[in-house]
Amino acid sequence: MSTTGREVLRRSITGQRRSVGLAALLTAGHQGGEALVPVVIGVVIDQAVAGGSVGTLLFWLAVLGVLFAVLSTSYRLGARFGERAAERAAHELRLDVGRRVLHPGGGAESLAGELVSVGTSDAKRVGQVNGVLPFGVAGLVGLLVSAVVLLTMSVPLGLLVLLGTPPMLYLAHLIGKPLERRSEAEQERSAFASGIATDLVAGLRVLKGVGAERAAVDRYRRTSQDSLKATLRAARAQAWHNGALLALTGIFIALVALVGGNLAAAGEISVGDLVAAVGLAQYLITPFSIFSWVNGELAQGRASAGRIADVLNAPHAVDTGEATLPTPAAGHVRLSALGRGALRDVDFEAHPGELLGVVATDPAAATDLLDCLGRAADPTAGTVTVDAVDLSTVDPSRVREVVLVAAHDADLFAGTVAENCGTGPLAGPAMTAAAVDEVAGALPDGVATAVSERGRSLSGGQRQRVALARALAVDAPVLVLHDPTTAVDTVTEARIAAGLAELRRGRTTILVTTSPALLAATDRVVLLDDGRIAGVGSHAELAGRADYRAAVLS
Repeated sequence: MSTTGREVLRRSITGQRRSVGLAALLTAGHQGGEALVPVVIGVVIDQAVAGGSVGTLLFWLAVLGVLFAVLSTSYRLGARFGERAAERAAHELRLDVGRRVLHPGGGAESLAGELVSVGTSDAKRVGQVNGVLPFGVAGLVGLLVSAVVLLTMSVPLGLLVLLGTPPMLYLAHLIGKPLERRSEAEQERSAFASGIATDLVAGLRVLKGVGAERAAVDRYRRTSQDSLKATLRAARAQAWHNGALLALTGIFIALVALVGGNLAAAGEISVGDLVAAVGLAQYLITPFSIFSWVNGELAQGRASAGRIADVLNAPHAVDTGEATLPTPAAGHVRLSALGRGALRDVDFEAHPGELLGVVATDPAAATDLLDCLGRAADPTAGTVTVDAVDLSTVDPSRVREVVLVAAHDADLFAGTVAENCGTGPLAGPAMTAAAVDEVAGALPDGVATAVSERGRSLSGGQRQRVALARALAVDAPVLVLHDPTTAVDTVTEARIAAGLAELRRGRTTILVTTSPALLAATDRVVLLDDGRIAGVGSHAELAGRADYRAAVLS
């Protein structure tokens, strides 16, 4: 079921209703106290100053001191509960976005920087609504207290505030609409620019290698300029929003003060009441300023909630399934008349315990094959089965417990080399098979050497070996490796091929590669040309084919 931005916002608020409620109660006490300050001052003038009683004056001054102590304490505690609600709500939204992005069914893939922006900036804006709503309630309470007090002084004054407030709030809502639209566009362009920047940094080495730095910088400059324009439009909308509300508030307050002054001139209210009325008119600036602030935050929060809803509503790339794979899995993989993307009527099998090589002359065919084997995508025709169970009928999380697809561009994580290679009984043998011991020998602290984010502190060949060791350490019943040694020298590659074949003995392994050293270690090789099966045999047997030699030996 799809989720709307309104529902995201509502769940964010109701999930923190206790903290929001406490914050609203306490901040309402603060605003109510603020509204009573001019009233108490008016009483002091009428009962103490005009009457000349020192005792009465001291009593009301004490009351005023207590009032200030209560309202300041209420504000401090109310702000604390509001901030707690805002941070917790933002944290829950970050978890929701993270769970959706990491869902085994996939489908929420986008530019990394864009997803980060949604999970941080947008989540913070939606969470902040929980922090401002209590102040909106407090502003309403302050207005009500002011209206009640003014009604006791003069019915026209009280009615002016009570009847004038709803139209003011409605106008504030209308004024906030352009800000909401501009804020949504601002966040969208900013997130896209972040995504482009993230991809640019991640592929910096490749860009330098092919001499495409200028084109990449030009692309980012255009994207950044678009983001800047959207930000300036949003800033102008914010300024117009604040200015318009300030003008409306000023007109309303001036009207209240004018009516109060006329009533005092006519003798219908006392001097103390006039002081209280003028003080309340000035106080009304505070709740209306609060409404302006809250309205702006709500407009931005609604826009961000819509962007979060878009991520949460992204359709899954593959559906869940009810079928189960046997435990333990034998690892018999069969592709029957498989079709997807560049693949056409592909039909082959990997027997349990076999080391099978797959050579694809078209890189797109290799990618489609990996997607189908790991159930990142379901085939448009035919089936992929493991132990006679159609993978499209199995939950993706269970598929990946049995079939591990190690992509060519696997990322490493911040930590040590040993931590990136995994844990468990096979971690040591896996590092040996992947020649990570050679990597460790070249590092200052061996396998305890810290690895930076995405493994950027290592060379390309070092990263590949660590990633391969991590895949081998899992000891999956079916392991699919995609070009795991493209950045490794031929001597090391031959050693890895021998270690891989030894370590995976008795386990099904599919090597999608064009490496002669790895293919020489396989039991059989399947040749895919133009997305179709072009030949099956050993590496030595297929080496006699011109198309195979062009793909592998050229």
